[in-house]
Amino acid sequence: MKACKLHQTVSWVFQVIAAVILAQTLYFKFTGAKESKFIFTTLGIEPWGRILTGLLELVAVTLLLTPRWVVLGALFALALMTGAIFSHLTKLGLVVKDDGGLLFALAVTVFAASALVVWLRRFELPFVGAYLNRSNPTCHEVPAT
Repeated sequence: MKACKLHQTVSWVFQVIAAVILAQTLYFKFTGAKESKFIFTTLGIEPWGRILTGLLELVAVTLLLTPRWVVLGALFALALMTGAIFSHLTKLGLVVKDDGGLLFALAVTVFAASALVVWLRRFELPFVGAYLNRSNPTCHEVPAT
């Protein structure tokens, strides 16, 4: 079953926003930029935490841009950004190395965009999507019975 064309279009806008933000941070994680090293040293997981996080974000970007796996990518990005936001609120602070809160704002943006993608594509969720579709088929193609 496919979501409404409008839902798909809006979803793709938010998928691209989340994917672009996640993808541009990969450069800093994989090259060992000073800011990334500072963050992961502060968290006590440098260098393996930085590299693993970069790899997981690369997977999330790939899933967000793969039509069949969009919902999984959005859920994955939500989980990653939950960790990032939690780290900012507990250890890093909202402002990291005089960035004016940019990294925190980007994490919140990816979180919000991913949450919107999950909501717009909730009918595609494993297990619960079929149930949701049965109870509210207004915006979805229902197969002939």
